[in-house]
Amino acid sequence: MLTRKQLDLLNFIHKRLQADGVPPSFDEMKEALDLRSKSGIHRLITALEERGFIRRLAHRARAIEIVRLPESLEKGFAPKVVEGDRPDAPPPAAAQPVRASALDLPVMGRIAAGVPIEAISEVSHHVAVPQQMLAAQATHYALEVRGDSMIDAGIHDGDVVVIRETKKADNGDIVVALVEGQEATLKRFRRRGGMVALEAANEAYETRVLRDDQVQVQGRLVGLIRTY
Repeated sequence: MLTRKQLDLLNFIHKRLQADGVPPSFDEMKEALDLRSKSGIHRLITALEERGFIRRLAHRARAIEIVRLPESLEKGFAPKVVEGDRPDAPPPAAAQPVRASALDLPVMGRIAAGVPIEAISEVSHHVAVPQQMLAAQATHYALEVRGDSMIDAGIHDGDVVVIRETKKADNGDIVVALVEGQEATLKRFRRRGGMVALEAANEAYETRVLRDDQVQVQGRLVGLIRTY
């Protein structure tokens, strides 16, 4: 879900805080990532915020809260605050982990529960998700459902589905499947020899059977949010 530069920046901030509790300045971030200007750092920070990994704190110069880390960086993580290098800023107080009942997840666009639509991977907004839906050592995102092919599984048009990011699936799992690298769809996954069946949960839709190399699993359904 992150580009190499985004992951490198998040990792640099995390390691610096874990090592000595002193957050890096924007200049140090720029040098660490070998960028020519701080504007590149601003763009990376904005992208990390849009994807739900960090949160900029209002009314505090360049203060950033690390909300979560991808699975590769998760071990030993505790939320901390990155303070900016404003000369008159007070010394940072010790940041304490906060246990909330809900977390904000990025909604990465719309997913078809019907005829596959083009894959969308840009954050459109965020949604609050109960923590009990989320596995501690995993990355999650949300998608808005379009279509009715999964209605018999209790998934309706307009629902928001919570997805755990993974490339593996067991038979019977409801997954986000990327078809031929271009179309994303929400379907029940079944492997049949060297073929993959993407099954609808609505008798009006036929099962799609594709070669194994035509289907990439992007995540597995772990929760659903419905607004009435």
